[in-house]
Amino acid sequence: MAEREHDKIEVAKKKMPINNDDKVEPTKSIDDLPKLQYAIEDVPPWYICIVLGLQHFLTLATTVISAPLIISAPLCIQVGQETDELAKAEIIGTIFVVAGINTFLQTLFGCRLPIVQGGSAAFLPPLFAIASTFGDCPTVLPMGSNLTEFYIMNPNSTEPVVINGSEEHREAWRARMRAVQGTLMVASVLEILVGFSGIMGLLLKFIGPIVITVTISLIGLSLANLAANIAANQWGIAFLTFALILIFSQYMAKIKIPSYSNGKCSKSLGYPIFQLFPVILAILVAYIVSVILTYTDVFPDDKDHIYYKARTDSRISVLTNAKWFRFPYPGQWGKPTVTVAGIFGMLAGIVASMVESIGDYYVAARLSGAPPPTTAAINRGIGMEGIGCILAGAWGTGNGTTSYSENIGALGITQVGSRRVIQTGAVIMLVLGVINKFCAVFVTIPDPIVGGIYIVMFGMVTAVGLSNLQFVDLNSSRNLFILGVSLMLGLSVPDWTNKNKEMINTGEPIIDEIFRVLLSTSMFIGGGVAFFLDNTIPGTKKERGLLAWVHQTGGLSAEETRKKFSCYDMPFGNDAIYNASWTRYIPICPNFLSVTDTEDSSEIGEKSKQAEGYTNDGHEQSAL
Repeated sequence: MAEREHDKIEVAKKKMPINNDDKVEPTKSIDDLPKLQYAIEDVPPWYICIVLGLQHFLTLATTVISAPLIISAPLCIQVGQETDELAKAEIIGTIFVVAGINTFLQTLFGCRLPIVQGGSAAFLPPLFAIASTFGDCPTVLPMGSNLTEFYIMNPNSTEPVVINGSEEHREAWRARMRAVQGTLMVASVLEILVGFSGIMGLLLKFIGPIVITVTISLIGLSLANLAANIAANQWGIAFLTFALILIFSQYMAKIKIPSYSNGKCSKSLGYPIFQLFPVILAILVAYIVSVILTYTDVFPDDKDHIYYKARTDSRISVLTNAKWFRFPYPGQWGKPTVTVAGIFGMLAGIVASMVESIGDYYVAARLSGAPPPTTAAINRGIGMEGIGCILAGAWGTGNGTTSYSENIGALGITQVGSRRVIQTGAVIMLVLGVINKFCAVFVTIPDPIVGGIYIVMFGMVTAVGLSNLQFVDLNSSRNLFILGVSLMLGLSVPDWTNKNKEMINTGEPIIDEIFRVLLSTSMFIGGGVAFFLDNTIPGTKKERGLLAWVHQTGGLSAEETRKKFSCYDMPFGNDAIYNASWTRYIPICPNFLSVTDTEDSSEIGEKSKQAEGYTNDGHEQSAL
């Protein structure tokens, strides 16, 4: 009888509704690792390393080709219909070489995650502001023009006039490039200090997903007009490029090209070419269409016509003018110069790139089968990016360097997170970067095709920023207020500043320029507002999304902790580092983890156990 009553009680318990308000939901975390073909410390066969390394190079190349186009007008490389195409090829080669050097340094001594280092859109607004301090570009005449005839026809002209590709024209854009170089190198010192001194590790407690969301999203949103203006050269080709990327990457992603093994065709072992190379395939197809429309004269050969830039032969001369080999070197554009206003503007780009990199580190760690990065790894990564920015400034890429989100996405697509693959890709970048003819090929891609790529690329940058909201409680009015206000101010204040620069007048030209540069940088405004509000408006760590950013080491012994995070160890000398007690106080040493993270990790580990339904003594809790 007693057993029957007990069974009835148990049945009644199961039927009773659970009060969801009292149930502790587990915090969404990034510790669940995906299944990988090769994890971070695995070494694939050499031929796989080469193929996958080439793929990362091609992924980088799809964005690199856009960099000279973006900076060409502000730097006066392109003025009206005249462009120094040879300069673009030289800059592309420089970017490849510097990206290869920085990627190798980052994977060897930096955060040691499989991350490609390249230019960032975060440095573009400061670059535009610095270039604007030089005033208007000179009038550029086509190659072969006669300056004497020009002045005879325009006797009242007082503007400087140069011939496209001449030494005077090259000096005009080199002067602006040198100003960008100098300010970038000086501003990069801050990133080195923040990283190697351990300040970055301390700031992690204050930089949450909301701040990262706003800062990264504003990078993409602030460049929306640029994408539209370049695509407007021929909207048909631009939309074709966008549509092809959409079809290849989304609708045809699961289609595999059959492979042959032992004389038999196998679809199951096929190659997902559309998933791996959607941008490259889209460029090839759109380029072929542009070739057909060029040689059937659908696109006019009049340089003054808006559709002229859609022709594939509009820049064909760069292939013949470019040298086969060119070795970029520091100071190739001349001695870098520095402006005070430019330094403050570039600092905003440095800060934005650091925040962007923090988010990239966590994503790259998850996609490569590694545990969340340690504080020491993040410190080294940020410090190494600062060194990379100094190298970028010394060589003159026209941009800083940061972690490349596009290549991080490739880790998830290929399910290959091997560090050795990225290092192989870095070598490929170095080799191909000195082949100037190869770099010149990218220059011949018509502008509308690049515009179509921009629509996708800037959209993805925005989306990567918004993806950090998955860790935040979006039912919280606090978080919605911070997010909305920060984004609105980040878009509206720079827009007003660019239209009313004369309204900023303190009486000191240098101070005026500093304010103009800072207030016209969307990441500085939006990110700064988000940082202030997120750290002053009351909110729990779970509400702010901070719990998901702390790696869980609670309950692990020192030996187990070292084994779990061994992928972040230095490439050599680790036994000596761990055996020395004083290295625990050095922010970039691997064993710095035991000093900085024990308290938070234990707290997070205990809360996670409770969230998953366990009591302090390790027994499973009843749903009631």
